[in-house]
This record gives sequence, C-alpha cells and structure tokens, in this order.
Amino acid sequence: MVEILPLGRFQLHQQRFEFKRLVPAFLSTYYKTLFAVLWIAAFISVFLWQRNAVGVRFSFFRGTGSGRPMPRLRPVAFNLTDFGGVGDGVTLNTEAFERAVSAISKLGKRGGGQLNVPPGKWLTAPFNLTSHMTLFLAENAEILGIEDEKYWPLMPPLPSYGYGRECMGPRYGSLIHGQKLKDVVITGHNGTINGQGQSWWKKYRQKLLNNTRGPLLQIMWSSNIVIANTTFRDSPFWTIHPYDCKNITIRNVTILAPIFEAPNTDGINPDSCKDVVIEDCYISVGDDAIAIKSGWDQFGIAYAQPSSNILIRNLVARSMISAGVSIGSEMSGGVSNVTVENLLVWSSRRAVRIKTARGRGGYVRHITYRNLTFDNVRVGIGIKTDYNEHPDDNFDRKALPTIEDISFTAVHGQGVRVPVRIHGSEEIPVRNVTFRDLSVGITYKKKHIFQCAFVEGRVIGSVFPAPCENLDRYDDQERPVKLSASQNVTDIDYDF
Repeated sequence: MVEILPLGRFQLHQQRFEFKRLVPAFLSTYYKTLFAVLWIAAFISVFLWQRNAVGVRFSFFRGTGSGRPMPRLRPVAFNLTDFGGVGDGVTLNTEAFERAVSAISKLGKRGGGQLNVPPGKWLTAPFNLTSHMTLFLAENAEILGIEDEKYWPLMPPLPSYGYGRECMGPRYGSLIHGQKLKDVVITGHNGTINGQGQSWWKKYRQKLLNNTRGPLLQIMWSSNIVIANTTFRDSPFWTIHPYDCKNITIRNVTILAPIFEAPNTDGINPDSCKDVVIEDCYISVGDDAIAIKSGWDQFGIAYAQPSSNILIRNLVARSMISAGVSIGSEMSGGVSNVTVENLLVWSSRRAVRIKTARGRGGYVRHITYRNLTFDNVRVGIGIKTDYNEHPDDNFDRKALPTIEDISFTAVHGQGVRVPVRIHGSEEIPVRNVTFRDLSVGITYKKKHIFQCAFVEGRVIGSVFPAPCENLDRYDDQERPVKLSASQNVTDIDYDF
C-alpha cells in the first residue's frame, strides 16, 4: 500500500504561527502593539465562532487552493462519476458507490483500487467498503448520509454488547461500513463525510426510534486501516467506531457535531481494538471526543477481547457533555497499555475520565497520561466507579473491575473547577496512581478540590493544588516525605 499524506494541519498551523511570531521583531513599538491587539482580536473572534457554531469547521484545518488533482495511491483509480454518480445533493448515489466498490473488490491481487469522490454533494444510503481499497475525497467533496432511516439496514447487536446500545434488538448499520477487511484507506484533500444527524437526534429525543442509531463509519474485524485528512460531521450516533480491529491509524482528522443537543456523537471509539494510533486530530462533539471501549457487562466478559496498545497524541478536544478522552464505561473485556500525550481540552465539562461500575468486570491498567493542558474545564481528571448503566438486570454483581497503574505527568491548565476527582469505592478501589508535575489554575478557592475516595498512590515533587490525604508524598528525587495512612478516606463533593 502506498500512503501519500499531506503535512499535518497542526504542523502547518505551527509553522505559520512561528512566521508571524518573528515578523514583529522588525516593527516599531507602535506597530508591535497594533499587531498584538489585532492578533488577540482575531483569536477571540475565532474562539467565539467555534463556541457558538461548532458545526462550522475551522478554515485553517482545511487545505488551501481549489481543484487540486487527486493523486493515484493505487494501481487502478476510478471516479465515482464513472459509475453514474451525480454530486448534486439530491440524486441518490448508493448504486454508484456499490458498483465502484464491486469493481475494486476484483483488483485485490493487483494491489487494489482507488475510488475518487470529486467535488460535489454526494447523497447516499449506507454502503460497504472492500479490502485493498482507498476512498479519496477531493477538496469540497461531501458524502451525505440520507436522513430517512428506512434506507439504513438493521444489523444484529454487537456480540460484546448483547443488545443495541440504546434499544433491545437489532441496531442500524453505519453509513460507511466494512467487515473482515484488510488494507483500507480513507483519505483525501479534507473532503467531508456528513451523517446529517439532525433528524436522528430529534427522533431519539422524542423516543420515536425503535432501534439503536448507527455510527457514521464502522469497521469490524479488520486490520491495517488508515483514516486521514478527512472531516467527519453530524453523525447520527458514534462517529468513527473501529470494532475488534488491529493496526488502526487515524491521523489529521476533524470531527464535528454540535456540543449540545447532539446525543452520543462520540468522536472516535476504539472498541476491543489493538495497536491503534490516533494523532493530530481536532474533535468537538456532543459526547466523548474519544472513548476507549471493550464490551458491556456479561456480554463483554464473554467476548473477552480487550483494547490494548493505544497511542493518542497531539489532540485538541472539546466536550461539554462528557470528556475529552474517556476509558469506558463499557470496558468489560479490559483496557491496557494506553498512552495519552500532548492533549489540549478546552471549554469542556471534563478533560480525561475513566468510568466503570460493578458488573463490568475487566480491568483498566497501565494507562499513561502526559503533557495535558486544561483550559476552562469543570473537572480535569476523573475516575468514576459507579457508572451504573447496564444492558439488563442479568449482569453479575460480583464482576468487579480492576483499576490500577495509572500515571499523570506534566498536567497544566487554567480555569479548572476540580482538578482531580478520583472516586473509588470499598469494592472497587483505585490502586497505584502517580502524579508528577501537576499545576492547574483553579476557579474555586475551596479546600477540597483535589478529591479522592479509596485511592492508593503517590505524588512526586510539588503539585498544585495540594493533593488529597490518600496519596503518599515523595520529593523530586522520589524519596519518601510522608506516607499516607488514609487511603480509604472519602473526600468527594459533587456540589461544585
């Protein structure tokens, strides 16, 4: 497979910023001041634009220029128009996509094929991908999911969930779907895949749906998948859902949905997946930006496929409903060996969170967080062990999850109400948590804002605000200063 990807959006933006930073050195004091005022005004205007209309994607996350030629990344390349596609936003293109995918499915021995989606609005019902395929969206190309649910097929529940996540029985499939695939690339010049989820959200709130809503992109039991340089927006349900997959790379992706009134529009949910890289992404949605999962209660325990070896880095995230990066709450197959680094969470309810409950079983362990920045976040770090959503009443009350070996290094921020809230319990304690280099500006000058319950761990060096009594204290050279005798102390306050 040949992979040709343009320079990451964040790298381009950083280079432009560095250039602009050097220019004022050559200007007079007057022009320096004027330049600074204009720069701050521009930043505030963009910030307010995103806050009030998150559905509009930032222009600096888009490619520049128009009509760029689409590179050939496979031995054979087709255009959607070759199969009768019409990009007028009205014509239904499902058959065109299906014919194109069928043609590419015959090219596996030749290295596969590429389907180019030209500029235009390409309305379609759900369709499947095939192995050894590249789906390439040109700049100003937009795939639109049809809103009428009668066009969306019903599928059996996921085996590790037992039921649809919202309703018993079958679930709706995804707009773009694939099963048992190898070597699939979805990329382009930042074209858009738009689920047009508004009608789905409204029907969900009005309780008019009898089946669980479908994701925007779902790939199951597959390997060697690359998703890059594409915008995903307004999914009916979860946006990108790799399920029981291996070797997944998601890079330079923008995911958007309204921050309110867009229920369960998680950005990326690796579910029972191994060897995953998620990097250089911007996600602002109506639920978790990223949520790592591995099955739900007794069904996930029986399926027994963990999520492991996951790297998340260089991410900007916003979530006013849930968190920037979550683990769980469906984690019954286990989650381990996860690294989250270089994360900025802004104007959000929570930054990073682990959530589980009695009945989940499984484990969350060997989790590393480093270089985290929180900007105007209600709760910075959260661990919750009583997230009591269950598929039915048959879950095993004795199936208790294990939470251990979690480290937080270089955590900084401002405007945070509660920097840390670790809510373990007598039956589900949190063990071996480490904090090093934590300094978070707070909005409430209350005593108990580093909150703990049934936690065992340590603090290395100085941290701000002062840590809870549950944790051992060590100096910068990791020499013991004060060992805790109060791991079971409860100091949780949900009133602020």
